[in-house]
Amino acid sequence: MRHRTLFKLLSSIAATVAFAIGSGAHAQNQVIKVGTIAGPDEQTWAVVQKVAKREGLDVKVITFNDYVQPNAALDAGDLDANSFQHEPYLDGQVKQRGYKIVSVGLTYISPIGLYSKKLKSVKDLPQGAKVAIPNDPSNENRALLLLQAQGLLKLKAGAGTNGNNATTLDVADNPKKLKLLELDAAQLPRSLGDVDAAVINTNYALSAGLQPTKDAIAREDVHSPYANLIAVRTQDKGKPWVKKLVTAYHSQEVRNFINTQFKGAMVPSF
Repeated sequence: MRHRTLFKLLSSIAATVAFAIGSGAHAQNQVIKVGTIAGPDEQTWAVVQKVAKREGLDVKVITFNDYVQPNAALDAGDLDANSFQHEPYLDGQVKQRGYKIVSVGLTYISPIGLYSKKLKSVKDLPQGAKVAIPNDPSNENRALLLLQAQGLLKLKAGAGTNGNNATTLDVADNPKKLKLLELDAAQLPRSLGDVDAAVINTNYALSAGLQPTKDAIAREDVHSPYANLIAVRTQDKGKPWVKKLVTAYHSQEVRNFINTQFKGAMVPSF
């Protein structure tokens, strides 16, 4: 009887310790705040959250409505990471604002597109057409390169390449006399009723109900250097949670979600 009683007591203690350890491990999930843009990025990070939780990370997603705030918040320490931008944009922000932020992994590429509510083809753009483009340096450059690839204009030699962001001042030839209107990227979908065409980033196009693979009259090549990324503060680059976060994003679950949900509007870059 004594042996049985002692065995039950030890078993009970062992179970209690195991429960405490398990509960403690769960309670100690590291909380990571990630900033992103409302829309497709936010949807994708909802899947990343589930994968990351299994790896001991409790990812809190904080959404923004523009491209300026996420880097400022990350640099200030209000976020642990962000995921919304491509390398050329990050490079420009670091150069202009002195942010100590680095890329730690790629996410996807969203080919930027030229959209119109009035025209069915690039060839239909009339003389003097109004074309709206993003006003931030890297996406303006991206838009001008797209218009150049469509034969709508020609940039000065060296402009738009090797980190030299092109602006409207770099347009050397404009045979259709296009009127290029520089607007905040988030406002571009709303401009479609007032212009002949607009170059719109995919996340804003999707949020406005546009289908890039169907509605764009021209799209960027998927092999462009504008793949989006996950960024962290330079001082955090080597921390274990960073590797776990990137691994969670690079999971098959996230890849499948992007391919299924966005049907070519967004393409995994990992």
